[in-house]
Amino acid sequence: MDHNDLIIECKNLNVSFYIQGHGIGSFKEFLLSLGTKKPFVRKQVLFDLNLEIRRGECFGILGRNGSGKSTLLRVLSGIIKPDSGTLRVNGDVAPLLALGVGLEQELSGYENIELCSSLMRIPSEKIKKAIDYIREFSELSHEQLSMQVKRYSSGMMSRLGFAIAVAYDPEIFIIDEALSVGDLFFREKCYKRINEIIASGATIIFVSQEPQELKKICKRGMILKNGHVSFVGTIDEIEKTYLS
Repeated sequence: MDHNDLIIECKNLNVSFYIQGHGIGSFKEFLLSLGTKKPFVRKQVLFDLNLEIRRGECFGILGRNGSGKSTLLRVLSGIIKPDSGTLRVNGDVAPLLALGVGLEQELSGYENIELCSSLMRIPSEKIKKAIDYIREFSELSHEQLSMQVKRYSSGMMSRLGFAIAVAYDPEIFIIDEALSVGDLFFREKCYKRINEIIASGATIIFVSQEPQELKKICKRGMILKNGHVSFVGTIDEIEKTYLS
């Protein structure tokens, strides 16, 4: 494969983070243990992961809960830095990581639009033009967008998050099972917009636990199992291997 054709390249990525240790429920318990019990332990999530994604392709990542899918997407989005290995991302990323992730609960819908757009390095003049599009696409009223996001239902958060992510023309669009909520008509609207993004030449990374969801837009993908890449191939091969 021509390396100039790659938009994402991972080599021997290792990712871990700290979790609360067993048997420590308070600082007092830690002191009484005289340091024999550690309050936090490091847990490795991704192991020597290798991945190549071509520019303009729709790549699916399939795996069960706890397989490391969301952690990988956070690494690709620049939210988490790997412990070791190399990562090359040759484009701007618009992540739709999960329902409501990235939305500040205390801010209003409008304020979240400005905040998220700024974090995506969108110029202020483009943000102003995008607000009307986001309001129309999300089907949220002016009153709802003026409310604090913590008062939103899960469906409202999903609509707002998706609308913000697709309001611009990202080079890399990451979706983490965010289309599993909402009504049928809004999901179809989302897939239509995704197809428009695909037609523009953007790269799509779509994560799910359901092969049928990936088959709607992806032609190639991989299976992630316990932090390891267990299989890479066409989406039909992925489905057959995963279900077996």
